[in-house]
Amino acid sequence: MSMGHAAQQANPFLTAPIGRLFLSNAVPMAVVMSMGGILTVVDGIFVGRFIGPDALAAISLAFPVVMVLSALTTLAGGGMSSLMARHLGAGERMRAGRVFAGAHGLALAISVALALLWAMIGPALVQSMAADNADVAELAEDYLRIVILGASAQLILGLHADALRNEGRAGLVAALSVLVNLFNIGANWLAIVVLGLGISGSALGAVAAQALGLALVLGVRARSRKLLPLSGLLKHSWLDAWSRIVRLGLPLCLSFIGIAVVASAVMLSLRLHAGADYAVLIAAYGVVTRLLGFAFLPQMAIALATQSIAGNNAGAGLHDRARAGLWLALGAAFLWCLSVVLVGIFAGAPLGGWFSKDPAVIDAIAKILRPMMGLYASSGPILVLALYFQALGQPGRTAALTLVKPWLLTPVIILTLSAAFGVHGIWFAFPMADAVILLLAAVIGYKALRSAAAQASKVENPA
Repeated sequence: MSMGHAAQQANPFLTAPIGRLFLSNAVPMAVVMSMGGILTVVDGIFVGRFIGPDALAAISLAFPVVMVLSALTTLAGGGMSSLMARHLGAGERMRAGRVFAGAHGLALAISVALALLWAMIGPALVQSMAADNADVAELAEDYLRIVILGASAQLILGLHADALRNEGRAGLVAALSVLVNLFNIGANWLAIVVLGLGISGSALGAVAAQALGLALVLGVRARSRKLLPLSGLLKHSWLDAWSRIVRLGLPLCLSFIGIAVVASAVMLSLRLHAGADYAVLIAAYGVVTRLLGFAFLPQMAIALATQSIAGNNAGAGLHDRARAGLWLALGAAFLWCLSVVLVGIFAGAPLGGWFSKDPAVIDAIAKILRPMMGLYASSGPILVLALYFQALGQPGRTAALTLVKPWLLTPVIILTLSAAFGVHGIWFAFPMADAVILLLAAVIGYKALRSAAAQASKVENPA
C-alpha cells in the first residue's frame, strides 16, 4: 500500500458518514465563528456604554478598514485551504506542507505592506472619512494604528486555524477559539472599563488575544505527530505557491473588501442625505454592521465546513460525497438565515438597547434592520455554494457569486435609491441586490450541478 493511499484511508473526510462529518465540522466552526461574533457585539457594548457615542462612531468609521484586514486574512487562508484540502484528500502531505509554508510568507508580506501603507496614507484617510470631526478622527486613528501594526498575529493565526480545520481538527479549533475569545472579552473589559484606556483598549485586547491564540496553535502543532510538522516551515520555501493561493483566495478576499465598499457607499449616502441626523445614523449603522457581522459568522462556518468536505472528497475523486455535503450545508445555512430574519424584523429595538442609551439611536437601528431583512435568508446558501466551487478549484464561479453584489449591485443601488428617495432608500437597496444575486446563483448552480450529473452518467455508462 502506498503512503498516499494509506493517508487517504486514515482521512475521516473520505470515510465518515456525510451527516456526521458535516456536523463534526460545521458545529465546531460555528462555535468558533460565533465566539468571534459575540466578542464583536460585547466589544461594541463596552465601547458604546463606557466610552461614548463618539467612540461608537469611530468604530463605525474604522469598519471598512477592519474588513479589508479580514479580507486579506481570507486571501491567504482561503486560498491555502482550497489547495491544502485537495492535497490532503489525495494523500499528498508534502505538497500540502509546501502550500502551508508559502502561505506564511504571503501573510508576512501582506502585514509589512499594510504597515507601510498605513504610514503613508492612514491618518489622511481617517480624517477624510471622519468628515472633519476631529474627535471621532482621533479615536478612529488610535484604534486602527494598533490593529494594523498587530496584523501579522491575525494573519498567521488565521492560517493555522484554517490548516487545523482542513486536517480534521475543527473541534480543537473551536475549543481554542472559545478560550481566546473569552480572554479577549476579559482583556477588553480590563482595558476599557477598569483601566480607562478608551478605544485603544479595545484594539490592544484584540491584538493580545490573537498573540495568545497563535502561541497556543503553535504549541499544539509542535506536540502532534499527526499534523503537518512545524519543521516543514523551515524546510520549504516561504515563496512557494503564492500565485495559486492568491488566485483561489482572491474571490472570497474581494467579497470581504466588497463589504467595506458597501459600508463606504452607505456612509457617503448618509453624509449627502442625512443632514442633522448623520451622527445618529452613523452610530446606528455601526451597530447594525456588528449585529449582521455576528449573523454572518455561522454562515461562514457552514461554508467553511463545506469547503473542507468538498475539497478533501474532490481531491480523492469522491464527487458524490462532495455534493451530498453541499446539500446538507445549503439547508443548514437557509435555516440559520431565516432565524436571523425573524430576529431582525421583530427584535431590532431591544437589540439596539444593548448598545446605546440614546432613544434616537435605538429607533434608527430597528428601522435600518427591517428592510435589510427582505431577502436575507438567501445569503447563507449562496455563500455555501460559492465556497463549494472554490473548494473544487473554480474561482470564476466563486467570484460571480461573491463579487457581483458587493462590488457592483449594492453600491450602485444604494447611491441611486438614496439620491431618489433619501436615507430610507439606502436600506431598501439591500433586498433588491439580494434578489438579483439569488437569480444569478440559481442559474450558476443549476448549470454546474447538471453538468456534474452528466459527467457522472458518462462514467457509469461509457460509450
